[in-house]
Amino acid sequence: MTDTIEQRACNLAVYIIENSATVRAAAKHFGISKSTVHKDLQQRLPQCNAALFTQVRQVLEQNKQERHIRGGLATRKKYKGTS
Repeated sequence: MTDTIEQRACNLAVYIIENSATVRAAAKHFGISKSTVHKDLQQRLPQCNAALFTQVRQVLEQNKQERHIRGGLATRKKYKGTS
């Protein structure tokens, strides 16, 4: 997929920032696990690119604040039977 682990971490961060993606969406897009995404973003990214880490942390915090809304919409969709 990528040459180095650091490059993968940077690619994940850029994808999340550009698409306002969740960790699950990024993991699915890159074909890796959620725990790998978390480890890359929380441990490896600050060491190789601190500015990118700051930006991705803002997106992830916003996703964390909105997750209860997404969960409610998913439940509504499930029981209502609409797309």
